[in-house]
Amino acid sequence: MRKVAPLPEEVTRFMNAEKIRNIAIIAHVDHGKTTLVDLLLQAGGVYRENQSIAERVMDSMDQERERGITIKAKNTAILWNDYTINIVDTPGHADFGGEVERVMKMVDGVLLLVDAAEGPQAQTRFVLRKALAQGLAPIVVVNKVDREFADPVAVHDKVLELFLDLEASEEQFESPFLYGSAKEGYFVRQLGDAKDGVVPLLQDIIAKIAPPRVDSGAPFRMLASNIDWDDYVGRVAIGKVLSGEVAKGDRIWRITRDDERLAVKVTKVFQYTGAGRPEDSAVGGAGNIVGISGFEDVNIGETLSAEEQAEALPFVDIDPPTVQMQFSVNDSPFCGREGKHVTSREIRDRLMREAKSNISINVSDSDRAGVFNVAARGAMQIAVLVEEMRREGYEVLVSRPRVITKRDENDVLVEPFETIYVEVPEEYVSGVMKGLAARRAEIVNMMPSGGGSVIEATIPTRGLIGFEFELLNMTSGHGIMSHLFKEYAPRTGEIAGRSSGTLVSMEDGVAMAYSLDALETRGKLFIAAGDNIYQGQIVGENPRSDDLPVNPTKGKHLTNYRSSGDGKGIQLSPPLKFSLERAIEYITADELVEATPKNIRLRKRVLCATERKRQARKAVSD
Repeated sequence: MRKVAPLPEEVTRFMNAEKIRNIAIIAHVDHGKTTLVDLLLQAGGVYRENQSIAERVMDSMDQERERGITIKAKNTAILWNDYTINIVDTPGHADFGGEVERVMKMVDGVLLLVDAAEGPQAQTRFVLRKALAQGLAPIVVVNKVDREFADPVAVHDKVLELFLDLEASEEQFESPFLYGSAKEGYFVRQLGDAKDGVVPLLQDIIAKIAPPRVDSGAPFRMLASNIDWDDYVGRVAIGKVLSGEVAKGDRIWRITRDDERLAVKVTKVFQYTGAGRPEDSAVGGAGNIVGISGFEDVNIGETLSAEEQAEALPFVDIDPPTVQMQFSVNDSPFCGREGKHVTSREIRDRLMREAKSNISINVSDSDRAGVFNVAARGAMQIAVLVEEMRREGYEVLVSRPRVITKRDENDVLVEPFETIYVEVPEEYVSGVMKGLAARRAEIVNMMPSGGGSVIEATIPTRGLIGFEFELLNMTSGHGIMSHLFKEYAPRTGEIAGRSSGTLVSMEDGVAMAYSLDALETRGKLFIAAGDNIYQGQIVGENPRSDDLPVNPTKGKHLTNYRSSGDGKGIQLSPPLKFSLERAIEYITADELVEATPKNIRLRKRVLCATERKRQARKAVSD
């Protein structure tokens, strides 16, 4: 277990708001946010000089380390020259934008981190717009100046153009710039300046970010901007104290978004320190970011106040979910073999818990028992949730994502559209343009970038489903895409789906090498010899558009003319193994993904082949 130095005792008491700075770090995915936080923690004395530092210490979720991205917004703090700097590390992927939007209420400034080669990206624009609208002061940090094709001077100009596009105020437009490399451990105000670690950055945070505005004479008030969980005290509401102070044992009021007022006794006050882990604090003072426990239930966006009749604090509006998937009880023959949470009640309770701590996810009951609708910003966000549930021991079936459509004021059907930015090497531009056109995208702009081009287009959200995987194939892994929600507009034409069919097992049993050897001539296989399979499971891909029933369980029959050793030399190609995200995007409307702690399987909604045929005939006759 890593040792984290707690803040000194004098800091955990009621602090002078003038000595507090609250900042968030915002940037596109993989521009170095979490690495920068690691560097600031080291500069703030969180680690001993001889202590080894784990990379990406703020990425505490297993999936964050595996994917190399930040998923959940997290708090930490450092002490530097008698100043407390509260830092919020935020996600850079568009699907997790809800995490970013709500923390804007907790901070007074932002570090805008921009890659010196890529410049500001789609998510940068999206989050920066939210920060500027809140009146937050930015400090621009041009990172990775040592990267190939880095052009920090051009990136400086691009950021200023972005400020103009987003109608930044004069003060925001005059924000300071720093250049350097978080990986190498330095930032400077002018290219060519002597390197002095991160001191220039820390000095600018103190000088350029205003201390939190507080009403020292008013009673305690705080907006719950995030929710954490502590194994000993339960739910913890996290936010910036706007006025007064709060301490263990205080009686406060929880004001819900429906204006219900409930009395609460505070059991603990947390100060977030070190690598994001909370330390007990005697008092949460005005201007500081703290966690408060003592609630049976508390939700993001609720007001905590010392006065029962206090006015509820406004909460930032979150962009609505644009895609929806269905979660349902696993009804396959293997149900219950690999997981411990398999009932509809357990699945529903888990989804409702997620909705309380993640306001960009909506969960509702469907018209069928054991089936729940989950709406979110994107397929990746839901895939992360499914993966977390798998690791917690849940078994669940999930459908292919579909976009959320609605009727406008003229009763016209409208669907969500996104602005997409695709950066590709020059030799792949033509193929990517054709791929975008096939997905009903309209090209808006094309700009040179490094050794390739950046394509800006408007595309239906439907067209984004599965495009990232297609882009990787088209560009041999060199394509980079980012996107952000634009608007609801009239629905465009149809978008071609998967052109291939599937190989569907018509038997339960164990896959045999003898059968799979014959099936390899029919298409790509998703299973290996020895795998347990069931009727209705998708075991491979058929190059043709129809589904082909197959029997992977058939073994070679022994005769007087064959020895028992015949066939043991069969060499099968490795099966195609799907990641959860790829599986969700691959399936069609009549298919499901079975996610369990040990396996990800693809299957038909209706397992029985005879029943599928009957339903197909009925659909044609109707």
